[in-house]
Amino acid sequence: MAVDTLAVTGLKVSIQGDEGTARILDHIRLHLAPGRILGVVGESGCGKSTLIRAILGILPEGARVEAGEVMFEGENLLAFSEAELNRNVRGSRISFIPQDPYLALNPLFTIGQQLTETLRWHAPALRSNAQRRARLVELLRRVQLPDAEGALDRYPHQFSGGQRQRLLIAAALACSPRLVIADEPTTALDVTTQQQILVLLRELVTEFGLSMLFVTHDLGVVAELCDAVCVIYSGQTVESGPTAPLLKAPLHPYTRALLGCHPERSEGFAGIPGAVPSPLRAPPGCRFAPRCAHARPACSARAPHLLTPEPGRQVDCILYEQDTVPA
Repeated sequence: MAVDTLAVTGLKVSIQGDEGTARILDHIRLHLAPGRILGVVGESGCGKSTLIRAILGILPEGARVEAGEVMFEGENLLAFSEAELNRNVRGSRISFIPQDPYLALNPLFTIGQQLTETLRWHAPALRSNAQRRARLVELLRRVQLPDAEGALDRYPHQFSGGQRQRLLIAAALACSPRLVIADEPTTALDVTTQQQILVLLRELVTEFGLSMLFVTHDLGVVAELCDAVCVIYSGQTVESGPTAPLLKAPLHPYTRALLGCHPERSEGFAGIPGAVPSPLRAPPGCRFAPRCAHARPACSARAPHLLTPEPGRQVDCILYEQDTVPA
């Protein structure tokens, strides 16, 4: 049986601040198989960015991992030192596509200078600048950037938003990673450019044989791109499973509510009452219970744990306590 590219189990992350301890992530669980795209979905404030930072080992000052594992190709990244992560993981085996390409690129340096620096640190097999430049030109052509050779001598402001995103996709692929983490990379793009980027990402995952963790709040993007979905709410995994059945027949009330908010997937706009709770004042038990139409008193005493009501699908909800099958 193939080892998952990424397996996060029981991950808990807290931040100590002036007002107390905030549990940002509490019982996050997800699995990403080799060669697949996993979408991580949730509202703003649900912990998606903290999850990315925990995987990459770049949590902010004051944050700490309380429990859990982050297994990458069979190795627990939480056991790696900072030096080991820099030398053997970040940029080489795991790469990152940020949400805003303009902020990610330094306006004072050419594209060639910035991307060559990445190869100098993480691709030691390319020993000369000529080899590095040839590699970058090859990748820029593959991501369909016009005038790939000349692009390396231009500055970030000389590209459109879609072109800058293609530059960062090429940078993420430059060192032949096994896992690419994409943080809402199409949010700032118009719908036509967004569609082009999604098609490109799917092609590149297949062509390069890599896995992708795609973080987004847009279920339409998930339906278009992802093989499987992990839905998180207030730092907890509430549902996961293959994309098509999950979107067609969601199990968790929160997933159903999210779909009800999507203009292309609902008959009317209902919205979700209330708001994501502050991690400083998270309700006991199921954190979605205060906003859930199916909540019952036992929800406030229920410890988070995933159930398997259908093969290949998991849900963390009291409604399925008596309706499970072997995982």
